[in-house]
Amino acid sequence: MAGVLTFAATSAMAQEEKVLNIYNWSDYIADDTLANFEKETGIKVRYDTYDNNEILHAKLVAGKTGYDIVVPSSTFARLQIDGGLLTKLDKSLLPNMKNLDPDIMAQMAKIDPGNQHLINWLWGYTTIGINTAKVKAALGGEPMPANVWELFFNPKYISKLKSCGVSTLDSATEVLPAALHYLGKDPFSKNPGDYQEASALLKFVRPYVTLFSS
Repeated sequence: MAGVLTFAATSAMAQEEKVLNIYNWSDYIADDTLANFEKETGIKVRYDTYDNNEILHAKLVAGKTGYDIVVPSSTFARLQIDGGLLTKLDKSLLPNMKNLDPDIMAQMAKIDPGNQHLINWLWGYTTIGINTAKVKAALGGEPMPANVWELFFNPKYISKLKSCGVSTLDSATEVLPAALHYLGKDPFSKNPGDYQEASALLKFVRPYVTLFSS
């Protein structure tokens, strides 16, 4: 994930209002983070949340969001930079940028040349998680597959797991690369045929998915 700072207010306005407007993913900060920040700085925070990148992107495209900080995933951040939806950082106000991991910032620079718009806040990868006891019970005597992705993409397994619940992220930028990986394709393929195969696979397992949530 990449935090994006878009400070547009003048210093006079900032002193008068002392409000920081943030749009972030739900469940991404501790319960006491905002209260502690407001107590320490005297700055009030207007904090709104969203559940997927598509919601954030639509709001940015609509314009006049009023947000100072938004937190897109890197794949969407590139679209937003190219579309002029993000304001450049004033690095003179961010002296601690020099303490950020240089390797991660170099990766960020591939999306945001010169690191002009984005600051890395957190990063991670998408994988599959299971409740071992429930999965084994749902499979009966069937042994667990060597490739855990089989549990989701192979109808032989996922059809048996619907009874205990199967969920996936509500984001094409997460689900399609996983399907491509399972099919032995490049997760970042630019071949339309690969995406047709991935889409067909996802349509086949769709009836067994009980929850879409990011």
